[in-house]
Amino acid sequence: MRDTRVVSVWPVGICGGLRFEGPRCQGGRVTGWYTAWGFERPFQIDMAGFAVSLRLLLAHPEARIDPSAARGYLESSLLETLVSMQDLEPRAEDCSKVLVWHTRTEVPNMKHEDRLIKQGKPSNPFIET
Repeated sequence: MRDTRVVSVWPVGICGGLRFEGPRCQGGRVTGWYTAWGFERPFQIDMAGFAVSLRLLLAHPEARIDPSAARGYLESSLLETLVSMQDLEPRAEDCSKVLVWHTRTEVPNMKHEDRLIKQGKPSNPFIET
């Protein structure tokens, strides 16, 4: 996060009913999103999956999180006022490692992961969560 010039992104473990959720990256660029819902969201990312440069925020004093945004759109409400997809800076070794998790003191609900497995589209087994 310290090296964030604009907006850094990374996957988040045990998120969105999946083993992990976050950006799909290749060659240092974000190419899409790995998520199980809200595919129409401009930025299909969890709040724990990005960092914004303080310089960028100070340069855009109008940037805000819209408190009236629908569930899952809070992140997009902020990010779409600051950047586009090509501006995102993949971290965690091109988003191939999970370094941040949602944790609770209960067994995680992996309903979307189970559904994707049944569809033959499981999450990347090479990303350790």
